[in-house]
Amino acid sequence: MADKPVIVIVDYHKGNLSSMARGLARAGAEAQVTDDPERIRAADGIVLPGVGSFYDAIAFMRESGQDRAVIDAVAGGAGAPFLGVCLGLQLLFERGDEGVPDAPAPAAAPASAGSDRRDAPGTVFEAEGKRWVRGLGLLKGSCTVLPADRLKIPHVGWDQVHLTPAGLACPLLDGFDEGANLYFTHSYALDGDADADDIAARTFYARAFGSVVWHGNIYGCQFHPEKSSAHGHRILENFVRIVEARVKEVGA
Repeated sequence: MADKPVIVIVDYHKGNLSSMARGLARAGAEAQVTDDPERIRAADGIVLPGVGSFYDAIAFMRESGQDRAVIDAVAGGAGAPFLGVCLGLQLLFERGDEGVPDAPAPAAAPASAGSDRRDAPGTVFEAEGKRWVRGLGLLKGSCTVLPADRLKIPHVGWDQVHLTPAGLACPLLDGFDEGANLYFTHSYALDGDADADDIAARTFYARAFGSVVWHGNIYGCQFHPEKSSAHGHRILENFVRIVEARVKEVGA
């Protein structure tokens, strides 16, 4: 039997990553948790899990060099397959406003090449009357808080995921049941300025938001597949197959 694909779970020092590691192992991968940028670059596939706030996560990734490692490995969707989960999906995008300090934090020496640019991940800026922090910028769009005027926020529990026309062809959603319920826990979500072609599925809670995104070998889920029973396991299995196919392609 061929070796299992090595899928790295990026550890940005927030929360428990063991459930994702177990989920990927059950799906057939060799799951490795690491905070080392070089191991991220060398991985067959990458998972960016969802814990903490947008600002704190991207600030750590910038200071540690993980941001550049992910960007290099993913290569705009033509490189190693990437799966962002919950906050990990949000960090794929250009900007978010969660946890942004009122004043810039004291600047540390940038660890990533080019991270002193004004458009680099982790950069705080003002636009449209509020403060934002730049994400990885792999996909176009913003992440903002869900409105709390009608429904309770955070959005916690099982909710439906509805495929878009793009989602019908998405390899991550192969065999996925339209309208299936998956497990969410979040207060922020993708806003309406994302590229519609990148939205593979939507969910409706407080407002509509993209709950699955897809661009080349870049994938993201706003829900937690590792906590979503059979439907979530199917998604992790699909991701492992995507990684396996990429390994064979590169090795051919």
